[in-house]
Amino acid sequence: MNKISNRQVICEVLLENAKTDKDIVVLCSDSRGSASMTPFFNTYPEQSVETGIAEQDLVGISAGLAKVGKKPYAFSPASFVSTRSYEQAKVDCAYSDTNVKLIGISGGVSYGALGMSHHSAQDIAAFAAIPNMRVYLPSDRFQTRCLFEALLKDQKTAYIRVGRNPVEDVYEEGNVPFEMDKATVLCEGDDVAIVATGEMVKPAKDAAALLLEKGIHATVLDMYCVKPLDKEAVIKAAQNAKAVITVEEHSPFGGLGSMVSQVVGAACPRKVVNLALPDAPVITGTSKEVFEYYGLDAKGIAKTAEEILK
Repeated sequence: MNKISNRQVICEVLLENAKTDKDIVVLCSDSRGSASMTPFFNTYPEQSVETGIAEQDLVGISAGLAKVGKKPYAFSPASFVSTRSYEQAKVDCAYSDTNVKLIGISGGVSYGALGMSHHSAQDIAAFAAIPNMRVYLPSDRFQTRCLFEALLKDQKTAYIRVGRNPVEDVYEEGNVPFEMDKATVLCEGDDVAIVATGEMVKPAKDAAALLLEKGIHATVLDMYCVKPLDKEAVIKAAQNAKAVITVEEHSPFGGLGSMVSQVVGAACPRKVVNLALPDAPVITGTSKEVFEYYGLDAKGIAKTAEEILK
């Protein structure tokens, strides 16, 4: 079982690149521990900014730094950066076209028992609705590394959501088929297409294995790039399947399911079932317990696929 979280990998990538790129600046809102960015602060204090619990300032300062040529990476809990600093993300980052990378840590239901105040089940919909804002949810540590190495090379703003805990590997070290803004096809089948993002990709991949044991062949797409959505991959997968399932650690409204449904409905109508968190405060529990309860684990996804194919 992997014990390295995606947030730790982000720190590793930024540490490696900050050796030669002094324009990289990391900002935290009293969250350097939660963001796993303490090693960066200790190594490069002159390239680190602590704003305290002030998410609006975090994003505004980041935008200002970007305007003078710096490359700011702003870390804050996803539940707060997607709500408290939404206007700054919209105006200072996206509308002003600044090179700010907003990293929402402990996304989804990562905070478990802390409840709805700390859960971020609306962040995908919120950020995706902002023009000029990209939205990414890497599925494991290896893809996270590829994504951030790519983000270091561009000059556009983006929101990246990662969870709190280590997740099981989807890929193998040295074997990560990654192309910026293109979904990764994990397996192909002609019965059902499963489109997943973030921490839901591994359960989706495992669900395909369970379905194969019953003679059901599934295509699984790792849609780490929720916006811009890889429409071509969605259409191809849907055209070759009898039905489509989307899986996301998010509200049932405005996220991956809504986007995929729009594409499929316009290009190649198929039944689309969206597996997501409920439109209500979720049960108290760990991420694993929450996923199992709402059918967002491998068994739940496989069960849904079997039911819609009857």
